[in-house]
Amino acid sequence: MRLAGSKGCTRRDFLALAGVAASRSALAQSPPAAVDHALPQIGILLATTYTTGTLEARLDEAKAHGLTCVQVSMSSAGVPEMPDEMPAGLPVRFHREAGTRGIRIGSVQGTFNMCHPDAEHRRMGLRRLRVLAEAFPRMAIHICTGTRDQKSMWRRHPDNNTPQAWRDMAACIREAAGIARQSKAVLAFEPEVNNIVNSARKARQLLDEIGSPYLKVTMDPANLFPAGTLPRMKEILEEAFALVGKDIVLAHAKDLDHDGDAGHKAAGEGLLDYDLYMRLLRAHRFNGPLLLHGLSRAQVPGCVAFLRAKLARVEG
Repeated sequence: MRLAGSKGCTRRDFLALAGVAASRSALAQSPPAAVDHALPQIGILLATTYTTGTLEARLDEAKAHGLTCVQVSMSSAGVPEMPDEMPAGLPVRFHREAGTRGIRIGSVQGTFNMCHPDAEHRRMGLRRLRVLAEAFPRMAIHICTGTRDQKSMWRRHPDNNTPQAWRDMAACIREAAGIARQSKAVLAFEPEVNNIVNSARKARQLLDEIGSPYLKVTMDPANLFPAGTLPRMKEILEEAFALVGKDIVLAHAKDLDHDGDAGHKAAGEGLLDYDLYMRLLRAHRFNGPLLLHGLSRAQVPGCVAFLRAKLARVEG
């Protein structure tokens, strides 16, 4: 593991990290599998809603809001999201502080632009992804297939549909999957209307092309609607789950009020058919992290209550 200043790592830290690894020993042989009798765990993208305060203070807020899991970003601890080196003891701190609050780290933020037109940008992202994967083995790492836009990995670009853009992205994903295999991590990419993988159909194509058990999917249905497709919501959601439902390891909970772009509304405050979404998650035996994002601190309690009610209805 690449830990900056690792010589200063104490025996206590080493044993704590070993305990974390042991608790995940069931995952050591293969990526996580769904269990058919459990519900999704309501969680949150820690850094994007609780944007200020120490790691511990942000976790306290998540606990106070009744959340049971989080997606962590290194930025929550004052470190670059994709660091060149991992500060000694930081992975232990994440696991320890979450665990003492009864919160599970469901995933780690590991996004960079995987089809950026500059090959060195992609190589740098892969080097940093290795740092994360080695520091958080056997974890789900959320990634982004990216865009040809050089300034934002979330902005649509006309070259996204070119064969060269796909080849660059697929080559980067293939190398990333090799990194994940070495650490028994699982990479979860998100079909997103502005990215090169902008539909569930392209997500299926990528999964089949790479053919790695360490490459899976983050499902965010609010990101699946090109312009003019909202009236076909039921058809699009059902098709998406039919294509990639068995490969979903992370799910997002936000909403949208128009098509043609990614959704940016808090869960329950837009047009997404959450009854259908929860039924589809249940039908595909998804019991992993269901992560809120695109919301403010003040909106968290209402969104948690909304998701609990929807999950209770589908379970009932």
